Amino acid sequence: MGIEVRHEAQGELVTHLATLEDRLRWLSSWMVHNANNIRPKRDGLKVGGHQASCASITTIMSVLYFHALRPQDKVAVKPHAGPVLHAMHYLLGEQSLDKMQRFRGLGGVQSYPSRTKDTIPVDFSTGSVGLGVAVTAFSSLVQDYLVAHGRLDEADTGRMIALMGDAELDEGNIYECLIEGYKHDLRNCWWIVDYNRQSLDATTADRMFRRFDDIFETCGWRVLTLKYGKLQRDVFARPGGEALREWIDNCPNAEFAVLTYQGGAAWRARLTTDIGGKPQVAKLLASFDDDGLAKLMTNLGGHCIETLMEAFATADDDRPTLFIAYTVKGYGTPLAGHKDNHSGSMNGPQIEKLRDDMGIAAGQEWDKWAGVGANAVAQLQAFLEQTPIARKLREPDAAQVPVPASFPVPTGDELSTQAAFGRVMLDLAKSGEPLADRLVTTAPDVTQTTNLGAFVNQRGLFRRQELHDVFQHAKIPSAQKWIQHAAGQHIELGIAENNFFLMLTSLGLAASHFGTRLLPVGTVYDPFIARGLDALNYGCYQDSRFLLVGTPSGITLAGEGGAHQSINPPLIAMGQPKLTYFEPAFADEVAIMMRWAFDYMQQQDGSSVYLRLSTRSIPQAKRADDAWQADALAGGYWLREPGPDAEAAIVFTGAVAPEALAAWESMIGDVPGLGLLNVTSPDVLHRGWSARHAARWKGASPTPCHAETLLGRLAPDAALVTVLDGSPAALSWLGGVKGNRVSPLGTDTFGQTGDIPDLYRTYRIDADAIVEAVAELILEN
Repeated sequence: MGIEVRHEAQGELVTHLATLEDRLRWLSSWMVHNANNIRPKRDGLKVGGHQASCASITTIMSVLYFHALRPQDKVAVKPHAGPVLHAMHYLLGEQSLDKMQRFRGLGGVQSYPSRTKDTIPVDFSTGSVGLGVAVTAFSSLVQDYLVAHGRLDEADTGRMIALMGDAELDEGNIYECLIEGYKHDLRNCWWIVDYNRQSLDATTADRMFRRFDDIFETCGWRVLTLKYGKLQRDVFARPGGEALREWIDNCPNAEFAVLTYQGGAAWRARLTTDIGGKPQVAKLLASFDDDGLAKLMTNLGGHCIETLMEAFATADDDRPTLFIAYTVKGYGTPLAGHKDNHSGSMNGPQIEKLRDDMGIAAGQEWDKWAGVGANAVAQLQAFLEQTPIARKLREPDAAQVPVPASFPVPTGDELSTQAAFGRVMLDLAKSGEPLADRLVTTAPDVTQTTNLGAFVNQRGLFRRQELHDVFQHAKIPSAQKWIQHAAGQHIELGIAENNFFLMLTSLGLAASHFGTRLLPVGTVYDPFIARGLDALNYGCYQDSRFLLVGTPSGITLAGEGGAHQSINPPLIAMGQPKLTYFEPAFADEVAIMMRWAFDYMQQQDGSSVYLRLSTRSIPQAKRADDAWQADALAGGYWLREPGPDAEAAIVFTGAVAPEALAAWESMIGDVPGLGLLNVTSPDVLHRGWSARHAARWKGASPTPCHAETLLGRLAPDAALVTVLDGSPAALSWLGGVKGNRVSPLGTDTFGQTGDIPDLYRTYRIDADAIVEAVAELILEN
């Protein structure tokens, strides 16, 4: 009796999931069709969308979201399955019809799931393929960090899950992530591959079969391959079934796709030709009509509810698991198997046939339960209310961490900004401030050379299992006293910048994901920011909050040569939304900027912050008072005030301060009133200027921006010489603020080895070059 009841309940569950799967397939298909074929187009361009990619994953998402998930689990949905996610929330009453009808339109459902732009709950933004997969592993590591630090109960830990297309397995950052995860003993992570074997341009190479298994198993993952559905497995057990299974196993991916598109008659002809002469096969094939045979041949594991339920139940522990779920791209639609189905969409007759097959009446396409019997609707509604997605925990509002009113300023006649950063971090590590306990540092194998070593000595390396320092035990002297233990606050990474930025992203989302605010600080060699730029952009797009320190920077890193000298990070930072860039010249600037950053990172309208630092020790500025600080945080201040209606000014940023000051001192007698402007943030100044102009068409009252206020101290026709150890374009735009003539100095070609005097002279950012540029502009006038 008990077994019969369980079977009946199981059957009812499967029926509900199958119905919901159909609804998701239809609604996601109709959403794309409506946007491309019904909604008026004013620009004549294809709106786009991926009906086939949605159809291949609807079964997986139905079983996962409506059955297998737990309320604390988090999911990164493959980008092209975004419409399925929105259809799911539409059924739950959390997505509006209006937004669905405006799919890929202004104010409507976004092309790919977005934490910041979609109104439904989105755990991870996706879109840049591969990153949405790898970020789940780093979020799992952040979860372990919080558990080890007593800020999250083990019982409340969830799985970090990525739904991915098989083409994403070509992304290199996935394999970089695998290696890092293995080093950190990754757990509580599922990656589910929609293995439809069709990408944008091609069909997946057959020789990749089993290679993914080998790679993941080597890195400690459990691999579960879901190749056959229950119907197929039942048929394989019948006479002639083994020959059919062997044929499926040996069928090339491209040919399987062709036959899927052609349908039951094509399947029958091909199978009869290839294996029809084998014992019992002809009789087995004859037991199915064409539609039944097509259904059998496409009954792959990723389209079988029972198979998926069993697989997810098998992985009920914390071991990282890869599910390879075989699917058909475009499953259940007229696009199934066609090589052009990635970007293709159903035409009018095709979508109408799908609608009719699902029993949906014309005009009822947007109805949540169109085609579902009236008696079943109430049952489905009741079932939905009890599903994991309906009970999913909403993101908490994490309290802000108090930031001290000021940070101690590192002392010394000569200091580099990198050294100042290290001292501020050490002072914080030694302090009893609440802020210190929320700091988490990370670096891609450059912890020592970016001046984080002292912080790590004080606070330790994070590791779930304590690991002794064998050098320390052997009493071998070393500057590193990096004890590895659960209370450590530094997460050391290998030299893969994509991993580094994804780690920062995950740490910066801890407040939203886990209810505990962390203040991540990551250091990286400034030129190698570009190596992880996609992941940096991905983190900013999700509005993750972190402090990025790029150091050392520029050709000032003289002896390392062109490969290690950065040129364009200032331009990268100025163009990157949700990242605020500062480039301090002096130690006291570093202190106030770090204090400001830790506060700004926590504000609702804040962002991540980037400090571009240098290893060059320079004489420190003598301050009469603190009046300069507000202007420094606003983007710039006069290090030497200009005279009334000054005819010229030298404008500098960062490590070239000594050259700018030397040029100013040599010319002040000949150019009365010459000003010396320290631009601490080309980014903040530029954004203020842009906002000033935007106010005109936003209907706001335009007020002078900080750049206008600063340059307003000069004569209207004053000349500007701008100089920094980076692209000259980062400052040359200042000439457009009030129409000043500009001579921009900087580095716009690859550097080389040498010492600072030689390189500064060669690349014309030394004092002589500044003097010559000022003189040239004045003489021109």
